[in-house]
Amino acid sequence: MGSSSTHHNYKMFMCFNRKFKINDIQPPFDLVEAFTIYSQKGTHMNATQLHRFLVDFQAEDTTEADATRLLDDILRRRRHLSKFTRQGLTLDDFFFFLFSDDLNSPLNSQVHHDMTAPMQHYFIFTGHNSYLTGNQLSSDCSDVPIIKALQRGVRVIELDIWPNSAKDDINVLHGRTFTTPVSLIKCLKSIKEHAFAASSYPLIITLEDHLTPDLQAKVAKMVTEIFGEMLYCPECQHLEHFPSPEELKFRILLSTKPPKEYLEAKQSKDKGNASPASSGDDTQPNSTQGDSESDQDDEDSDAASDGKSGQLVAPQYKRLIAIHAGKPKNGLREALRTGLDKVKRLSLSEQALERAALNYGPDVVRFTQRNFLRIYPKGTRIRSSNYEPLVGWMHGAQMVAFNMQGYGKSLWLMQGMFRSNGGCGFVKKPDFLMKKGPNGEVFDPKAPLEVKKTLKVRAYLGDGWRLDFSKTHFDTFSPPDFYVKFRILGVPADYAKLKTKVIEDDWAPVWDQEFTFPLTVPELALLQIEVREYDMSEKDDFGGQTCLPISELKTGIRSVRLFDRKGEKLPSVRLLMRFQFS
Repeated sequence: MGSSSTHHNYKMFMCFNRKFKINDIQPPFDLVEAFTIYSQKGTHMNATQLHRFLVDFQAEDTTEADATRLLDDILRRRRHLSKFTRQGLTLDDFFFFLFSDDLNSPLNSQVHHDMTAPMQHYFIFTGHNSYLTGNQLSSDCSDVPIIKALQRGVRVIELDIWPNSAKDDINVLHGRTFTTPVSLIKCLKSIKEHAFAASSYPLIITLEDHLTPDLQAKVAKMVTEIFGEMLYCPECQHLEHFPSPEELKFRILLSTKPPKEYLEAKQSKDKGNASPASSGDDTQPNSTQGDSESDQDDEDSDAASDGKSGQLVAPQYKRLIAIHAGKPKNGLREALRTGLDKVKRLSLSEQALERAALNYGPDVVRFTQRNFLRIYPKGTRIRSSNYEPLVGWMHGAQMVAFNMQGYGKSLWLMQGMFRSNGGCGFVKKPDFLMKKGPNGEVFDPKAPLEVKKTLKVRAYLGDGWRLDFSKTHFDTFSPPDFYVKFRILGVPADYAKLKTKVIEDDWAPVWDQEFTFPLTVPELALLQIEVREYDMSEKDDFGGQTCLPISELKTGIRSVRLFDRKGEKLPSVRLLMRFQFS
C-alpha cells in the first residue's frame, strides 16, 4: 500500500515538474525552407531579400523602402539578443517576425474598400438595444455598453426612448420590462464623446420612439444642442441617392419612424383639438421584448398628440431624421417587390427574414439594392443571445442588429465580419449583391454555383497559453492537449467543419496539418478558428477563437492572434498558419 502511494506521489510530482519544462519552439519546415531560398542559402536575410520574400511568397504590395523599415523594426525589437549590430535577419529573427501578429497579420489593418458608393451598398456594424448591460428583461440600462460598442467600431447604436414617470423628460430603457432606466441626455453625451473613437465613418442612431410630440420636441432640441454640426440633416426628406460613408465622415445620423403626419391634418381640421393617436397598427404596443413581433416594424411610436404642441414640433423633429423607418402597407412581399412609399429603412425580426428568404429571397436582395434593411433578434432571446447573421448578409441586409453584450459563436461571426476593411464598421457589399440581370434577376444564395476558389489552410503550431492561463487551468496534473477546429460559414453550399489531431501534453502544440475548403461564394465566407483542449471525461475546454473574413485573407505564412469568448484579444495566444488560394 505504502509503495503504491509513493509511486502515485512520484508520478504527480513528475507531472507537475513536466509542466514547467518548456521546449523552445522550432520554426516549421516551410518557414526554414523559405528562409533558405530567399536568403540565398545564407545565414542572414537582408532588406532586398526580405522585400523579395514579402512580394513573391506573401503576395504583399510593398516597396524595398518598406522592407528596410520593417527589417530595422524587427532588429530593434530583437537587439537585446545580440551585442553586435546585425546586417540582416537570422532564422530566429525571421521566425520572430512571422509569428508577430502586429507585424504579420492575416488581415489588412487599413480601410481599403471603395467608400464613395451610397450607404445602402455597405454592410454596417449594428447593435441591438445598445444600452443594456446584460439580459433583455432585468439588467441595468447604462451608457457603458454603448461606449464599449463604439470603441469596438459599432456604427449603429439603438436607443429605446420613453417618457420618465413625470412625463417631463426622456429615459432610455427596454419598455415593459424590469430594466432600470438611464437618461437619454447621458447616453447622447457619451455617444458624442466616443462616436468616432474607432472609426471616422458615420454613426447612425436608431430610435425606437415611444414619446409624445412634446417630448419629441425635447429630443430634437437635445440632439441639436449636443451634436451641433456633427448632426446630418438631409436637405430634402426623401433622398433618391443616399450619401456615401466618405461624404458622411464624422457625422451622426438619426433613423426612426417620422412623427405621425396625420396629426397635422387632424390639427387643421379640428382647429387645435386633436385627439390621442389611435390608428390601429400604428400604435399597437410592442411585445414585452421591446421589439415589435408583428414582423412589420419595430419602431412603432406610442406617441399621443396633445394638440397645439404636436402641430408645432412634429416637423422640427421630423427634419432631423436622416433615414426614415417604416413598415409595409400592403404586406411584406408587396413592399419588397415594389419598394416602400417614401421610406428608406425596413425592420424585420430574424424569423420574418428567414421566412422571406425561404419564400422570396431574390425580392429581399432586390429591395436591399435601394433601401436599408435592418434585422433584429427575436423576442425570446431573453439572455441577449444572437442568431445566424449570414442569412441577412447573403440577402443584402445592411443592418444585422446584434446584442453586443451577448455571447456565443454568432457574435464571433459578427466580430469577424467587421474585422474587414480595417475594422471601420462599413464593409462594401460584393458587387453581385448590387447587380441586376437583363430581366431584373438578382443573386440567389440558394442557386447552385460552381466552385470559384479553393482555400488551403495549414495550421503549423500555437503558443502563448502558458502566459495567458494558469498552469492548472486546463489539466491539474499535466500540460494541455490542444486541437484546432475550423468552420467555414457563408452560403449553404460553402459550409464546412474540420479539425486537427489532438497534440497531447504540450503548451506549444505543433500540428502541421493542411485543410482544403472549396468555396462557391468566397466574398461572403468566414473562417472560424477555435482552439479547444481535449478532455476525456468532461466537455472540452475553450482555448481561444478568431473569425476571419475569407475575402480579406492575406496569403502566405501568418500569425493569427486569438480572442476570448467575448471577443477580447488574448494577450499572448496565437497560431502560426499558412493561407493559399487556388
